[in-house]
Amino acid sequence: MNDNDLLRYSRHILLDDIGIEGQEKFLSAHAVIVGAGGLGSAAAPYLAAAGIGKITLIDHDTVELTNLQRQIMHTNDAIGLPKVVSGKKTLSQLNPHTQIFDIPQKASAELLEGILPTASIVLDCTDNFKTRHLINAACLKHQVPLISGAAIGFDGQVTVIDPRVANAPCYACIFPEDQIFDEVKCSTMGVFSPLVGIIGSIQAAQALQVIGQIGEPLIGKLLLWDARTSQMNIIRLDKQPACKSCSTKN
Repeated sequence: MNDNDLLRYSRHILLDDIGIEGQEKFLSAHAVIVGAGGLGSAAAPYLAAAGIGKITLIDHDTVELTNLQRQIMHTNDAIGLPKVVSGKKTLSQLNPHTQIFDIPQKASAELLEGILPTASIVLDCTDNFKTRHLINAACLKHQVPLISGAAIGFDGQVTVIDPRVANAPCYACIFPEDQIFDEVKCSTMGVFSPLVGIIGSIQAAQALQVIGQIGEPLIGKLLLWDARTSQMNIIRLDKQPACKSCSTKN
């Protein structure tokens, strides 16, 4: 780190749990963020500000007026632009030293196959089970930690999946791929504006904890946040022996 880095990240360096060594881990890390909407809008700026060296944004969507109620990475001037292009502009202004790569595509197995070998962490900021299972499978294959978040209405959740940790459950252990869940969308159910900020910020914090080996990330735990009551609950999770995604039996 040079003198400017020491000044920019001085408040991190002052923390005993981070220090210069931890900050250098952030600077050398590559975070892949799938989804540049509500959750990604909160998580990505904090990771860029924290000094993550490389961020790859993946999203096939464009900015719409209805997004601006909660997706704070985008502005009125960005309406009509790909979300990753708008996001790259915001993140680059926030921290010009972070490399930002924008991929205006829908996440696919082929796309993730080319990116994940260099990734330090993946943040799932998407809104559908099919894509979440696709990301989970790719992270399991490449042994890359995954921070999974979801938010709808007034309810949010976060968990950390780390394939490097023995007996840690994966996303499919919690939500089996062959189980039917009702897909709910913000466009039909609505979403409380600050909720995505809270959950996305927790995702960013968990990503930094995993990268910097700080404290106890939510591995094997599902954090639930109820914005109506400001109540947080944590459910302990177990690896499922018959999981079709991560069990050695399969």
